[in-house]
Amino acid sequence: MNGTERYLEEQYASLGISKEVYRFGEKIEHELKERFEEMNKRAEYNQMKVIKAMQENRVSAECFQTSSGYGYNDLGRDTLEKVYASCFKGEDALVRPQITCGTHALALALMSNLRPGDELLSPVGKPYDTLEEVIGIRPSKGSLAEYGISYRQADLLADGSFDYDAIRAAINEKTRLVTIQRSKGYAVRPTLSVKKIGELISFIKDIKPDVVCMVDNCYGEFVEEKEPLETGADLIVGSLIKNPGGGLAPIGGYLVGKKEYIENAAYRLTSPGLGKEVGASLGVIQSFYQGLFLAPTVVCGALKGAVFAANIYERLGFDVLPDGTESRHDIIQAVTFRNPDAMTAFCEGIQAAAPVDSYVTPEPWAMPGYDSDVIMAAGAFVQGSSIELSADGPMKPPYSVYFQGGLTWYHAKLGILMSLQKLKERNLVNTNLL
Repeated sequence: MNGTERYLEEQYASLGISKEVYRFGEKIEHELKERFEEMNKRAEYNQMKVIKAMQENRVSAECFQTSSGYGYNDLGRDTLEKVYASCFKGEDALVRPQITCGTHALALALMSNLRPGDELLSPVGKPYDTLEEVIGIRPSKGSLAEYGISYRQADLLADGSFDYDAIRAAINEKTRLVTIQRSKGYAVRPTLSVKKIGELISFIKDIKPDVVCMVDNCYGEFVEEKEPLETGADLIVGSLIKNPGGGLAPIGGYLVGKKEYIENAAYRLTSPGLGKEVGASLGVIQSFYQGLFLAPTVVCGALKGAVFAANIYERLGFDVLPDGTESRHDIIQAVTFRNPDAMTAFCEGIQAAAPVDSYVTPEPWAMPGYDSDVIMAAGAFVQGSSIELSADGPMKPPYSVYFQGGLTWYHAKLGILMSLQKLKERNLVNTNLL
């Protein structure tokens, strides 16, 4: 061990990481060296893609000036939307701080492009928990169900693949929009690759060519070289406090896709007759640009953390999804503990590794939009930012925790080691495997 390596081990020890846990992590990291290099190349590709989109749309210093009030003629806002359209290969985009979160962005896309009498179809099973009230699966004021929009779903097969027969049977004359959730959410199922999403869309369009295919792109941006619009999606939707905000965007959401559907969303976000013409940038526009610029590198760090976590916990005998060798299509790593104490200890470790609120102990609570208590570890600079190091999950069997984020690989690494340290201290892990 050379001097730098010794100092590094000592630094981790000063943060509470035992020599046993640290050296186990170093062994896993060394084994992942070649895979991490592949991730670096993909991040480089996506970095060039973002720079090209910014250059093509003539981003200038003037774009960073703020606007207030109505926000008429906001150069920065309008240029940023062109950048997003170029980067994600869409005809148009809506990128606004007035979109408060990913659920809001998805609700906006659905409510603006569905009309009474239409039917919404999910061909990938039940959507993420917070959309249940948007759709009306769980009754809620203002849901799609209250406006006479029906809902149907085709569940995935046991192996996580598409049930094409069920999807074909579910499509009917009322089917107007298909929503495809790329990431797993709180379901223990595979995340969908862009290629698989394209195959699903092609199947659906062969049956009903005029159906709108929308992809919930949350947690998936810049993980692969291509995005869903490049394989047939009509609309993609996401949050700026996840991947594309690069950890700098303090709020916001985006929609990118065909001009008609973006225009519908803009009229719903503001009002008929106003659309994209209003909506001040309110001093956050520079962080939107700079966050997008950094996003490929930040996402790469988060991906390394996810793969590191998968290999650490798989080696220790826990069920992980994806496993340690599978290809990655989002930044989320699921670890199933089948034990509420282990799940809690994991989240305490993630919290203890945070630069913000590291002294806080996470506890389960009735989080809005969920049907059970949720435990969440998130010592973030931006509240709720899941591109920052975080972990959460519903406190119910099988007690799976969902780990994501890390603005740098080094922070993600610390978080995983600290989670393992907490399990070790409580005798919740087989130390003979370390």
